Amino acid sequence: MMRRYIGLRPTILGVCRNFSDKVDQDKKFQGTDTKSLGLADELLAAKIQPDPKEKTQEEAKTDKEEKEKVKRTLKWSFIAFGVMISSMGACLVWSCGTPIIGPDGKPIPDEFSDLPVVQQYLMRTWKGVNDMNKMIQEPSRDKLLPDPVQPPYIQPPYTLVLELRDILVHPEWTYETGWRFKKRPGVEFLLHHCAPPLFEIVIYTNEQGYTAFPLIDHLDPNGYIWYRLFKDSTRYTDGKHVKDLNCLNRNLERVICVDWDTNAVSCPRNHLKIKKWDGDMNDQSLIDLGFMLRTIAESEVSDVREVIDYYRTFDDPLAAFRENQRLAQEQELATKQIVEEEHQQMKYASSLISSFFRRN
Repeated sequence: MMRRYIGLRPTILGVCRNFSDKVDQDKKFQGTDTKSLGLADELLAAKIQPDPKEKTQEEAKTDKEEKEKVKRTLKWSFIAFGVMISSMGACLVWSCGTPIIGPDGKPIPDEFSDLPVVQQYLMRTWKGVNDMNKMIQEPSRDKLLPDPVQPPYIQPPYTLVLELRDILVHPEWTYETGWRFKKRPGVEFLLHHCAPPLFEIVIYTNEQGYTAFPLIDHLDPNGYIWYRLFKDSTRYTDGKHVKDLNCLNRNLERVICVDWDTNAVSCPRNHLKIKKWDGDMNDQSLIDLGFMLRTIAESEVSDVREVIDYYRTFDDPLAAFRENQRLAQEQELATKQIVEEEHQQMKYASSLISSFFRRN
C-alpha cells in the first residue's frame, strides 16, 4: 500500500507542474491578448476620429455659405430700400411739383412755368421743401407781439419775458401721481409786483402750446400775463430752439428776458440769468427777482441792458442785488442819522443864539 502511494507521488507532482505551466501560459496569452486588444481599440478610435484639417475645411465651407447668404440678403434689402425711397421721392415730386390748378381747371402760371416739364416739377418740389424747412426753423411770424398801443390806452414802458419751465414751474414724476408740474414759491408775488403799468409780461417758452397753456391759466388767474409764445415762435438754430427777441416788435432797450439757459436767448445783453429751480419749496428767488425788477422799473432806467451788463458779472445776480440793497439801506440809514444829528446841532445852536439875545 505504501509502495503504491510512493509510486503515485511523481505522477501527482507532474500533473501539478503541468497545471502550473498551463496557468502561466494562459496568463501570458491573456496579457498578450489584452495588449493586442488595446492597440486595436486605439487604431479603431483613430480611424473613427475625424481629421482636424478635414473638419476645418468643412467649417470654412459652411462659413462661406453663410456669408454668401448674408450678402444676398443685404443686397436684396438694399434693392428693396432703394425702390421704396425712389417711389417715395417720385410721389413727393409728383405731389409737390404739380402746378396749382385755378378755378377754371387750368394750371396757374408761376416762375417755373417756362421751364421744361421735368425741371418744373423738380424746382417746385425744391421750393416746397425749403419753405417747409423755413417754417420749422424760423418763428411762425415776423412780429410775435402786436404793435404797442397808443394813448389813451396804457402801454407799459418795459417788457418782461419769462421762461416757464424751471423758472415758474418744475416737472416732477412720482409713482403716485405720474408727471406733474410744481409751482415755484413766489410766483404770485412776482406777477403782482411786475404787473402793468410797470411791465407787460410775456411767457416765451420752448414748450408746446397744449402743455403750457393750461399751466399759465393756473399760474395767473388775475390775467397779469398779456401774451403767450410757445415753441412755434422760437428759432431753430444748431439743434436748439432759441428765443429770438428781435421778433418781439419791441424796443430792446426796454426788454428784460429771465431764463436759466444761457444759450436759449438770442440777445445776451437782454438776458437776466438766474439759477435753475430744481423743485425746492424753500426757494425765495422769485421774491428777490420781483423786488429787483420793480426797482428797475420805478427807477425809470433808460436802457435796461446796462443794468443787466452789470449784474452779469456776478454768478448770482439776485444775491448781488440783495447785497447792494443792504448796502444802500445802511448808507441811507447812515445818511439819515447824519442829517438828524446836523438838525439837532442846528436846533441846539439856534436855541443858544435865541437865549443869548434874550439875555441881552
